Amino acid sequence: MQEARGSVQSIDRAVAILRCFDARTPDLGISDLARATGLSTSTVHRLLLAMQENGLVRQTAHRRYAIGPLVVQLAHSGGIPAGLRDAALPVLRALRDDTGETAAVHELLPSGQRVVLDQVESLHQLRRTYTEFGLPVALPQGAPGKALLAFLPFERQQEVLKGPLEKVQPATITDPEVLAQQFAEIRRRGYAMSRTERTAGICSVAAPVFGYSGQVAGCLSVSGPEMRMPVERMKEFGMRVAEGAWSVSELLGATPATRDRSTALAGGR
Repeated sequence: MQEARGSVQSIDRAVAILRCFDARTPDLGISDLARATGLSTSTVHRLLLAMQENGLVRQTAHRRYAIGPLVVQLAHSGGIPAGLRDAALPVLRALRDDTGETAAVHELLPSGQRVVLDQVESLHQLRRTYTEFGLPVALPQGAPGKALLAFLPFERQQEVLKGPLEKVQPATITDPEVLAQQFAEIRRRGYAMSRTERTAGICSVAAPVFGYSGQVAGCLSVSGPEMRMPVERMKEFGMRVAEGAWSVSELLGATPATRDRSTALAGGR
């Protein structure tokens, strides 16, 4: 039992060492890693030898270390999703099967708009079907747009809320104060809802997907005809979509700490 605990501790320490490498510090010395992890230099040295033998780190010039070839190989092997769409597709299939409604993945563009990347359609004859793949859609129209905008930096939200806000359907919300209140609620519960706000007769729920930096990168949604989407059912779906979206976020490298920092910034804190 003692040996098992020691093995787990070694894994935890090796992971702590790997987390020290990033674009700003691509290679580090033993003393640097000891300071960053709080481990002794002898412990760091012992772990680095084992990690080097397994390809997790490699030695560079002047007895410094960098990420090893095994990590790079895994990243390019296809076992790790290449991007948002690849990471999301298995989750979309599960959401479609679980809810019976169309599930989709949306990406946030640098322009502040969003696009539909892909969908897994409902098997119902009457269903939501996306046709505008790759076409930019303005924020904050619909649940996907609100799920993205609610987690953008507070200053960016304020810019969008200053308008103009286009009313594309009778139910489209264009009151900045109402939207700001909705954004706060979305951050609290983790998902957005819309009832016929962007497409006539269609109701949607959506939850944000975060990238490795913790910033919102896209969202997942479930949508269907208004007749099959009463509010209570939407709330139930919202929690399922939020769980699925977080699983995609983790595949993209997000952690609770990075997500929470971005969420705090989105709330103006």
